[in-house]
Amino acid sequence: MSDVYALKFISGKYQGGEFPLKGDKQLIIGRSSELDIVLVEDMVSRKHAKITLAGGKITIEDLGSTNGTFVNGEKVKTSRLKEGDRILVGTSILKLVKAGANAVELSDAQVKQNLEQVAVVQSQRQTKTAMTGKIEEVPLPDLLQLFHTSKKNGVLVVNNQQEARIYLRQGKVYYAVINDNHDLGPQKSFNRIITWEVGEFELRPPDNQEFMTELDESTEHLLMDALRQLDELRRVQGSLPPMDETLTISVPMQPALRDLSPEELDVLQLVINWGSLQGVFDNASQDDVVIATTVAALLERGYLRGA
Repeated sequence: MSDVYALKFISGKYQGGEFPLKGDKQLIIGRSSELDIVLVEDMVSRKHAKITLAGGKITIEDLGSTNGTFVNGEKVKTSRLKEGDRILVGTSILKLVKAGANAVELSDAQVKQNLEQVAVVQSQRQTKTAMTGKIEEVPLPDLLQLFHTSKKNGVLVVNNQQEARIYLRQGKVYYAVINDNHDLGPQKSFNRIITWEVGEFELRPPDNQEFMTELDESTEHLLMDALRQLDELRRVQGSLPPMDETLTISVPMQPALRDLSPEELDVLQLVINWGSLQGVFDNASQDDVVIATTVAALLERGYLRGA
C-alpha cells in the first residue's frame, strides 16, 4: 500500500488536527461553508486554494485569493507538494505529513468532526485573531519568511522559558527584545531568538509602542546574518563554560597583559565587572560571536578560568 499523506495544522483554528488526503480527489480550502476545509477568517477567500491528488502527485493551486497562498514562504499560483512542505492560508499553517495508521479508515465526516473538536479546544486557549503554534513544528526562520512574504503586521511573541517579542511591519522585522531587556539591543536580541528551537509562538495584533532604535536591514538579511552567527557560535561553543558559570581572572596570571588587544582587555574588564559568561555576553557592545571567540581564546591562553 502506498503512503497516505495528511495536512497537519501547525497553526490556526485547527492547530494539532489532521486532514488525511486519500485517493485521487480534489480538496478545496476556503471560507465558504460547503468546502472540504473551512477556514472562517477575513484573510481567507471564499474559495482560496485547491489541493489535487492524482497519480501519486499532490499539487496546490491558488484560486485567485485576495491574500494569496504560500508554500515554504513563497507565494505560489500552482506548486507540487512534497512531505514536509508548509502551506500558509490566512493565519493557518498546514504541513504535509504522512498520515496516521487509522487515517484511511476515517470518513470525511469523521475527519471534519475531529477537526471541530480540536477547534473547540483551541478556542479556549486563544483569541480568534491569534495565530499560534510550536517552533518545533515551524522553525522561526521559516515562520518569519512566511510572515515576510505575506506582509504580516503584528508582534510575534515566543516563549521558551524566556519571553521574546519580534515586531513586524508589513512583514519586515523592525525590533526585537527578550524579557523586556531593551539594553541588550534589537540586533543582539533577534540573533539570540533565532537560535531557539523549542517553544510556543503567538502572532498578536500590532503594537503602537515606539522605539528609539529600529532594525534597518531587510528580513532576509537579518535571517542570513543570524543563521551565520548561529553556525559560528556552534563551532566555538565546545570551548566555553556554561552561560551561568562564574568566570574569574587567572591568579597568578602567567601571560602578559601587554600582549592583549584593546578588545580583549575590554572583555577582561567585563569579567571583573559581571563575573559570569552570561554577564559578559549581555553587557558587551560587540555581538555574541565576537565575545564567544574572545572568551574562548582568553581561556585557552590562560588569562581566564571557569569556576
